[in-house]
Amino acid sequence: MSSNELAPAAPENEPADAPALHCANCQAPLQGPFCHACGQSVKSVLRPIHSMVEDTLDMIFHVDERIVHTLPPLFLKPGFLTLEYFAGRRVRYVQPFRLMFVFCLLAFFAVHLAVGFGQGSSAEPKAHGAHITTKWDGGDTGEFARDTSEEGVQKRLDAVQGQIDAARHKPGADTAALDGESAQRVHEANRRMAELNAFEHNHPDERIDPSHPEESSRFHIGWLPKLVNIRLDQGLVRVKANLAAMKEGDADAKERFIAGLFSVLPQTMLVLLPIFALLLKIVYIFRRRLYMEHMIVSLHSHAFLFLSVLLVALLSMLGNLLKPHAVWAYTVTGWLQAALFLWMPVYLLLTQKRVYRQGWIKTLLKYFFAGFWYAWMLFWALLIAAAISLSH
Repeated sequence: MSSNELAPAAPENEPADAPALHCANCQAPLQGPFCHACGQSVKSVLRPIHSMVEDTLDMIFHVDERIVHTLPPLFLKPGFLTLEYFAGRRVRYVQPFRLMFVFCLLAFFAVHLAVGFGQGSSAEPKAHGAHITTKWDGGDTGEFARDTSEEGVQKRLDAVQGQIDAARHKPGADTAALDGESAQRVHEANRRMAELNAFEHNHPDERIDPSHPEESSRFHIGWLPKLVNIRLDQGLVRVKANLAAMKEGDADAKERFIAGLFSVLPQTMLVLLPIFALLLKIVYIFRRRLYMEHMIVSLHSHAFLFLSVLLVALLSMLGNLLKPHAVWAYTVTGWLQAALFLWMPVYLLLTQKRVYRQGWIKTLLKYFFAGFWYAWMLFWALLIAAAISLSH
């Protein structure tokens, strides 16, 4: 009798084993939501649009339960998230870089809104001489930026005005729109002439020669290309023009400066992140910590700072909103903002003490040393960001 005849037969009502799922990319057996061989997800891209939107929000902002586990310790427990990351408990928390990046964008966006919100109620057209400031005052030089002499600006303006006048005689012409276009072109031409006059007044021996634009730059740094020197010179002219416009009370110039400043601040802070980590590496060089460990400390510290700035901006807008109706509420928001500003340096000190585990004297000395140099570099970074904003 064979062994097959001795084997018990399976009951007829017992379900058969389900066939194993295989990865569509490498055909390896699947044991979870991702292939262990190639890493491809089992989810298909052919899904309803709402499912794709949910995945996109989760990828960018991690809008799930991780934010609930991350925000309270980020704000209330100095150094806790960093130590959890070092211990390998990372899945339940938002990644440090993503956390810092999102709060950086939200913080600067909220501060920009708070600045405009505080000035919005008092922003009114102001008289300058015999006319009222219009939306064209303080604008850029438009297409006239390519002209390098007053004669060229006037020639281009005459050509543009000729085209506008020709358009007026066409049937169905929008006279109001053409009048606005004409006023804009006149203003841009005046702005460009003012820039050229300012350049000639400050550098009378270095006039712009249209046929030799490379000779127009007053910068003569040998290791820089001539085109870069010219751009730097043009940027300096714009800085002086924008400063003069803001000194005269040009509201549009101030708005352009603020908008330009907030557009470059996030990039500026991203540059300072590794520099702060390098400072921590220097002051704790004998602790034999890897640079990436200091980088994680820097990311969590900046994420907390951006979160605090975001709360300050929101409290500022709330206070300005409640001030006309309840002065006591405005006072309360002011006290809360002051408390946040006091909590920031204390939080950073406690983070440094808890992560690096040294005595208070050493921690205080290293805290003030790193803080001094970081504040100094932050000052120069903000100054450069302001110069970049003024040069546009």
